[in-house]
Amino acid sequence: MGSLFRSEEVCLAQLFLQSASAYSCISELGERGLLEFRDLNPHVSPFQRRFVGEVRRCEEMEKTFTFLQQELRAAGRVPGPCAESPRAPAAREALRVQEQSEQLAQELREVSRNRASLRDNLRDLCQYLHVLREGQRFTSLPAPLGSPPRPRALSEREPILDPSLHQHLERKINFVAGVIHPWRVTAFERLLWRACRGYLVASFVEMPEPMEDPVTGESITWVIFLISHWGEQIGQKIRKISDCFHCQVYPYPESEASRTDTITKLHGQIQELSVTLEETEKYLAEVLDKVAVALPTWRVQVQKMKAIYLVLNQCSFDVTKKCLIAEVWCPVQDLTQVQDALRQGSYQSGSSVECFVQRVPTSESPPTLIRTNKFTAGFQSIVDAYGVASYQEVNPAPYAIITFPFIFAIMFGDVGHGLLMFLFALWMVLYEDSPRLRQGTNEIWLTFFEGRYLILLMGAFSIYTGFIYNECFSKATVIFPSAWSVATMANHSSWSSAYLATHPLLTLDPNVTGVFRGPYPFGIDPIWSLATNHLNFLNSFKMKMSVVLGIVHMGFGVVLGIFNHVHFQQRHRLVLEFLPEMIFLLALFGYLVVLIFYKWIKFSAADSRVAPSILIHFIDMFLFTSNAENLPLYPGQVPVQTVLVVLALASVPVLLLGTPLYQWCRQRLTAGAVPVQPLATGEREPLLEGQEAGNSVNATTEDVESGGHSPDAKHSDFAEIFMHQAIHTIEYCLGCVSNTASYLRLWALSLAHAQLSEVLWTMVMRNGFVGLSYVGGVVLVPVFAAFAVLTVAILLVMEGLSAFLHALRLHWVEFQNKFYVGAGYKLCPFAFAPDTWD
Repeated sequence: MGSLFRSEEVCLAQLFLQSASAYSCISELGERGLLEFRDLNPHVSPFQRRFVGEVRRCEEMEKTFTFLQQELRAAGRVPGPCAESPRAPAAREALRVQEQSEQLAQELREVSRNRASLRDNLRDLCQYLHVLREGQRFTSLPAPLGSPPRPRALSEREPILDPSLHQHLERKINFVAGVIHPWRVTAFERLLWRACRGYLVASFVEMPEPMEDPVTGESITWVIFLISHWGEQIGQKIRKISDCFHCQVYPYPESEASRTDTITKLHGQIQELSVTLEETEKYLAEVLDKVAVALPTWRVQVQKMKAIYLVLNQCSFDVTKKCLIAEVWCPVQDLTQVQDALRQGSYQSGSSVECFVQRVPTSESPPTLIRTNKFTAGFQSIVDAYGVASYQEVNPAPYAIITFPFIFAIMFGDVGHGLLMFLFALWMVLYEDSPRLRQGTNEIWLTFFEGRYLILLMGAFSIYTGFIYNECFSKATVIFPSAWSVATMANHSSWSSAYLATHPLLTLDPNVTGVFRGPYPFGIDPIWSLATNHLNFLNSFKMKMSVVLGIVHMGFGVVLGIFNHVHFQQRHRLVLEFLPEMIFLLALFGYLVVLIFYKWIKFSAADSRVAPSILIHFIDMFLFTSNAENLPLYPGQVPVQTVLVVLALASVPVLLLGTPLYQWCRQRLTAGAVPVQPLATGEREPLLEGQEAGNSVNATTEDVESGGHSPDAKHSDFAEIFMHQAIHTIEYCLGCVSNTASYLRLWALSLAHAQLSEVLWTMVMRNGFVGLSYVGGVVLVPVFAAFAVLTVAILLVMEGLSAFLHALRLHWVEFQNKFYVGAGYKLCPFAFAPDTWD
């Protein structure tokens, strides 16, 4: 069978790698993604393995790459993905990558440091220039004659000191000038006044243009302060307070000529620094361009190189210490590709001795490999969420491709809702190669996108079941003429005007000739949507449909167990397990399905009033009684039902004791057999230290003694076998009853979806058709918008999620429980996946 129906055959193999070509061989295998490597040094510390130095070197390069990427992001550049996946670098090329990356990192550090220093100097010079300009305005403006002396300037435009006071003051006036953060101005001024007891004159003014804060990087408007004071002690206090408030203090020349010369020098220095900073920015941009081009490729190469050395650390040396031996799980059909990859790797390394692969017998259970594509991946994910298939057991995924959307559609049957879901999935399928859809960050969206083919089939099947139910947004569609004739009923009855006035509800009698002309061509007749007993009719129809489909679904699951029994050479289970299970299921619940179809076929509209109840017959069947009021469906019904119940009860002990007794007898027969003498030990010497001939390196004595991976080899004690079989028997017998009742959720969810759709149409959409004027047309627009939003939110999203979860439960518990173990583990090949390196 194909890989989708059953996992591929996987074998344990050993790779014999020459030391000189081991790196290139592992690189070639990683490009192809064929093997899962096993660790042959599980008890060795990672710091004591052979290639730990190479791994550390890769990690150091990754740290350098992280620094380069941070510099790119700081410059507002996002490194793009690698255009094509490069191969792992050779040793000489790896050294070149390391040297170039470290050289670029060193250049970036130096250039960034120089740029930061130039920016700080330029900012200081600009601040100093603004301080001198504002301070010169404070100290140089003449005061009007006759103005009274002031201890403090009343305006920022007026001079701090009155020129008339110079002839009276013998003390020297000193200045402290600088800039301060605007948030600290109030506290700074208050502390100056209290500490210096008013022996100063302070002026504050905002800087004309905002500048960058060196601490936070934000652009703020600094505040310039100019403080005049008398005495050296006051000046020391002012400077200490300025340092506490992290103020930038600049020297303030005393004479106006000195201030003018300083301003002129500052203009020249600022112009020179601006040119230098511009050249530095250009050089930094050139370095960043080099990093942006080379970094994506370097990251992929170094990550591949690190992955190769981690795999080589899992290998072991042979007894001669001349070659590496790796142990791998490999699909049997890929062995030729593995040998070709080893040959290619040996050729690339220039080794004269080729590496090769050899199969190794083992008693361990191999991993499960099921190859999927973009269509089957979603259905396989549903199965794997329950449990990964055991090695080479039947895979439920190909059958779920049909059964899962169909069971979902039974609960979600509506032409309109199914069409909306189908179109949404079709849009995702048609544009599935769009990077905008694939590279989304929303986890919910990615879940929908990965299951686009599943949603597509669910929508298509919902359209099909919607036509069967004859529902489109809860309204019936008249594709074919109705099979019921109201005119014929009116002609053959005494419906007078008075009768019609007093009877708003009229009954169509199918026994009248011409009233019912046969079944509707496809689905349910649209006239039922007008009937008052519409819900009663659908209840009976959908309940019986759910029971029939549920029993068929469970019976199909039991039949799939045949393939497991035959494949694992357990033919005794066909008689001791499959046959009793089918007898139990068909004798009770298969008989119920026969009764449903028999009643549909035998009883017509003429004798429908005397049709017996199937439910009462089914209850009497278990009680071994008969009900006189409930007529039999066919002659000899009671003896037949008695025989079926006896057969079902007789199959239980066979199912309970058959397999344990068979295993016990088999062990008794093989217990006295003479063991086969092994071959001479000299003919099969182990290649690795501590390895026994014919076994895997990691296979312990307990693994070998426990036997193979078949279910029979797991139980060596009769009590354990009996307990396992007893649990299986109880679970199956009780599960047949509870699982059949569980399928009634198809009926419940289908009716709930139909009623919600009808309520939404009645309560919302129908209100928009009240008026036929222009006003009614305007009102219809918001009403339809509300109807559309509620339809998508409630019926498509919430109801769709509910139906999906119920379909998921029916497959996991009711269907897969009949044959699927799901106790395996996936094959995880060593592969350089392109998506993992971006």
